[in-house]
Amino acid sequence: MMWGNWTTVSEFVLVSFSALSSELQALLFLLFLIIYLVTLMGNVLIILVTTADSALQSPMYFFLRNLSFLEIGFNLVIVPKVLGTLIIRDTTISFLGCATQMYFFFFFGAAECCLLAAMAYDRCVAICDPLRYPVIMGRRACAQLAAASWFSGFPVATVQTTWIFSFPFCGPNRVNHFFCDSPPVIALVCADTSLFELEALAATVLFILFPFLLILGSYVRILSAVFRMPAAEGKRKASSTCSSHLLVVSLFYGTAILTYCRPRSSASPEGKKLLSLSYTVVTPMLNPIIYSLRNSEVKAALRRVILRTLGAQKP
Repeated sequence: MMWGNWTTVSEFVLVSFSALSSELQALLFLLFLIIYLVTLMGNVLIILVTTADSALQSPMYFFLRNLSFLEIGFNLVIVPKVLGTLIIRDTTISFLGCATQMYFFFFFGAAECCLLAAMAYDRCVAICDPLRYPVIMGRRACAQLAAASWFSGFPVATVQTTWIFSFPFCGPNRVNHFFCDSPPVIALVCADTSLFELEALAATVLFILFPFLLILGSYVRILSAVFRMPAAEGKRKASSTCSSHLLVVSLFYGTAILTYCRPRSSASPEGKKLLSLSYTVVTPMLNPIIYSLRNSEVKAALRRVILRTLGAQKP
């Protein structure tokens, strides 16, 4: 883009972890590579097991499959470029590549916020209205909730990314982050961005805080229903079905809210990098571990799938 005498920006430089020594960057590469592979294998395994096993065809596992697809997308958007910056020192990213990375980051992020809210609603109906649960959470309703969650990523990603990359960039092209997130990229713009920042705040409220409030409301109802249960076994079962989802929500939303809802002056670039690592790299790896290790149905289904696979391979 050429604006008067301003410099044309055709690529950006990701500062990433370049301040660290070569040895530390090599260690980070190995760590991120392991996390990346574990994330892909874990989420693919969740998708295969919950699809193949007939006992895991309930709405909860339908939403879990969608969550695993989202986590795989999140990882593919962020981690391969991070690995490239660490091992071959390729810190440049094209103008189009930066816009594409930011678009899909917004898309998967907004979709995951809404999907986590849909999963909380599913648990709320299962515990608070168990007799009507099969009717309320039928296949059509589940498909509509999942489709709405995925679709929610399109408007926020399209508006945010198009608006940011329609601004003029004057020449500084060093993005102080390990991927093209909006705050470090918008800091390079040579124009008044106050209107965009208001829109970004509104999008944050709509796609992060509003689903989070829906989740809180669902769990308030769940806790109220659990306390009214007379049997201890019922309370234990209800708690176990919600604990995995609640842990995932805490990990994802805790770091996302700290990253995007704090005053800009209180957030250091290095602190934002660490927080971003949590919800873009670490949480997608932990989700399949949380849902498999804390869920007896998933562990039993995994054993059945392994036994069937081994049995099919025998002559």
